[in-house]
Amino acid sequence: MDAITLTSVTKAYGSLTAVDALDASVPAGQILALLGPNGAGKSTTTEMILGLTRPDAGTVRVFGRDAVTAMRAGDVGAMLQNGALLWDVTVRRLLRLMHGLYAHPLPLDEVIERAHLGGILPSNTNKLSGGQAQRVRFALAIMADPRLLILDEPTVGMDVDSRRTFWASMDSLAGGGRTIVFATHHLDEADEFADRIVVLDDGRIVADGTGSQIKAVVGGRRIGFTGGRGDHTGLAGVVAMERRGARTVLTSTDSDATLRALLADLSVADIETSAPSLEDAFLTLVS
Repeated sequence: MDAITLTSVTKAYGSLTAVDALDASVPAGQILALLGPNGAGKSTTTEMILGLTRPDAGTVRVFGRDAVTAMRAGDVGAMLQNGALLWDVTVRRLLRLMHGLYAHPLPLDEVIERAHLGGILPSNTNKLSGGQAQRVRFALAIMADPRLLILDEPTVGMDVDSRRTFWASMDSLAGGGRTIVFATHHLDEADEFADRIVVLDDGRIVADGTGSQIKAVVGGRRIGFTGGRGDHTGLAGVVAMERRGARTVLTSTDSDATLRALLADLSVADIETSAPSLEDAFLTLVS
């Protein structure tokens, strides 16, 4: 059974259609990254999966049930970027209070370990940094031992080390068969950790596949260099050129031929070649 099934899901706010006849399914156990520019429909889609918003048309099923029923059964945990924490209590007290609300929660010690909260348990919630608050939200999201985790910008406010630690915890959770859906603006996270990437734009899916499949949309290779004379768009294999400060970056469908032509120009220096990044593909898809 799929963890999530969206069938012709549509949601509008007045004249604005936030989600437009969306069809998608997420198999149980998959890690899916949801990407898109602001206003693409990511938050509205997430809210419908969580049962916070009802679609105007179509159906949302979570493990074969309606979203509200799945939430009430404890099948879904959510970590929302702006989810408010109970104010002016210690982290330890907040965790104990919330732990007592669930029928079959994870052991509290396991929750604390997975969220790496041991060092801030005595801290007051109104004194937490952005990254610390995110770790507390993560602990609350996994506390009920959900089969599906919905994460909205989960690593915002975290430093590099905290982000790596967080994703190591995610890998461990996913290894237990949980389904994870996360929205992020850190495209490197999507490329590295997601089994599948879905790109939304104007409420519709514009790309769906692995990171490699999404990047293949752009095609070719990037060739960057300094110096050079004149316009390079006429070189063999070149399909696009852009200036990035002192560097020129060419997109080429035949990098060997392009490099041979470039090397004939003795003023060209610092040549680097690379495959298209997920950011390149993302900008191409939503431009």
